[in-house]
Amino acid sequence: MNMLQLYEDVCVLPDQDLVQENANVDGKSPLGKLARLSSEVSKQLSTTYLLSERTRQAVADNFLYIHDADYYVTGSTTCCQIPLGELLTNGFHTGHGTIRPPQDIRSAMSLASIILQANQNMQHGGQAFPMFDVDLAPYVEKTYERQLERLKKLPVEWSTEQLLEVAETETITATYQACEAFIHNANSMHSRGGGQVPFVSINYGTDTSRWGRIFIRELLRATERGLGNGETPIFPIQIFKVKEGVNFHETDPNIDLFRLACRVTGKRLFPNFSFVDAPFNLQYYDGSHDSEVAYMGCRTRVMGNRHGAETSIGRGNLSFSTLNLVKMALVASDIHTFYETLDAYVDVAIDQLLERYDYQAKRHADEFRFLYAQHVWRGSERLQAEEELRDVLKQGTLSVGFIGLAEALRVLTGGTHADSREAERLGLDIVTHLRDRMRQAAEQHDLNFSLLATPAEGLSGKFVLKDQQAFGMIEGVTDRAFYTNSFHVPVYQSVSIRDKIRLEAPYHALCDAGHITYVEVDGSLAHNPEAVEAIVRLMRTENVGYGSINHPVDRCGNCGLEGTIDAACPTCGEEEQIERIRRITGYLVGTMDRWNSAKREEERARVKHHARPIRT
Repeated sequence: MNMLQLYEDVCVLPDQDLVQENANVDGKSPLGKLARLSSEVSKQLSTTYLLSERTRQAVADNFLYIHDADYYVTGSTTCCQIPLGELLTNGFHTGHGTIRPPQDIRSAMSLASIILQANQNMQHGGQAFPMFDVDLAPYVEKTYERQLERLKKLPVEWSTEQLLEVAETETITATYQACEAFIHNANSMHSRGGGQVPFVSINYGTDTSRWGRIFIRELLRATERGLGNGETPIFPIQIFKVKEGVNFHETDPNIDLFRLACRVTGKRLFPNFSFVDAPFNLQYYDGSHDSEVAYMGCRTRVMGNRHGAETSIGRGNLSFSTLNLVKMALVASDIHTFYETLDAYVDVAIDQLLERYDYQAKRHADEFRFLYAQHVWRGSERLQAEEELRDVLKQGTLSVGFIGLAEALRVLTGGTHADSREAERLGLDIVTHLRDRMRQAAEQHDLNFSLLATPAEGLSGKFVLKDQQAFGMIEGVTDRAFYTNSFHVPVYQSVSIRDKIRLEAPYHALCDAGHITYVEVDGSLAHNPEAVEAIVRLMRTENVGYGSINHPVDRCGNCGLEGTIDAACPTCGEEEQIERIRRITGYLVGTMDRWNSAKREEERARVKHHARPIRT
């Protein structure tokens, strides 16, 4: 490792990709720089001492990428769907004292933020609440009961109707304020040494109780209003669960909340939408909230389980690695050779995940106290502090992902899966083959191996850069700054929203570790919730598991105008204080600086590269 070059890259002349590689990290801050420096050194340690020679070679040859390799030496796992309800009901211990169960919605939401922050330090990925509405509805009810008791003690003659009405009004106000505070906390609190905002995802939408409905509505209202000056919040990543019989049909009890969610996403890009009725999600559903699928905002999904309950709650991904399908296609002489190469590197990826799992499994519970001592991870109540983690880690998943299906198909067939039926069939065959290999690995090793449609905002550019050096600029393959994420239709291909959803939907069933389909419209949807609803319903019809809608969300920092702003605000003429929010693989990234014109053009190019807008 060239330490001088590392110092200059991180501390002296950091480029825009490096300082904003993740939406939740401020790469220009002192702690952001320190995190980057330690990350690079940690990766070197992992490569030198923890990877097999075969794995090192596959990584060096650009066929395999190990995600979060900087955390490898810590033995941490990726993510978790936190059982919020249990923690709030029983209270919890952060390491510095015991937290009592909350007695109203405001304290419950404050504790939810603390839980996210505490668990963020135990893992290297995101944190999520799988049924945010169900877990917090009881505290809306507690708030109502406390308001009733308080009002009864006032020297006022209330009729019963007045008393109940005032109590409900004040409960709604308190719930809104609690949701507003939670959103503000999600965008301002830091952990992991102060360098990161926790990567927060929340799933909700199916609680039909009086209190659950109030909570969902006020959460959406707070989201719609935005942050202090009306900015679009980056976190939490919100995922609205769509379920027929609950919120999808005209006679469903939460249809009004579904429509409100469509309106809010038209303005704020969140919530995204998950579909409980997609066949691969519905197979786990037994009518209980515990059995509803929950996603991480980035797309990660954990449901099937060889070692316990098949649920998202208390479980997450252990680690994942990604295959470069494009290079495999470039080195293959024909499709048969491509499959041989693919199988060889699938073997490497499986072995590498097993090696990392074995390293993680040898860690002790007291190394990750909140995650295990507070029983956040499923099954951890059986662990003693000095025990190894192997037995409970079996509840998690090991995932192999892939990048560049579209470009690989162009090499193998002359076109992408949006160009011909031949390429469309081959794309499905390749990903089906990968899915089958994961099932074989699960049977062979009795672990939850799964296939991931990799969320790779940074990796898609890293893979192609190395391949450009090896193969040069190949039209339609390596001549852009990125490979296409997972199974997505390339951003540079003009396809309708309907065709994009149709082409990508079958891959959701194959990629059981996570998937997303997002479509982009050219203009703002803030005043067209009907268009949002139509797209979401189309996703449901095609059996998409998780989807979102992307559109420009620009805001003038001078006059507050929201919509699509190109160079200057059309209302006040402001050119420098323009906030631009774009989606990256399921979450958002925002920029707002006083740019000169040259910097503005550079930023536009960067945003276009990272957000990869899908033309319709």
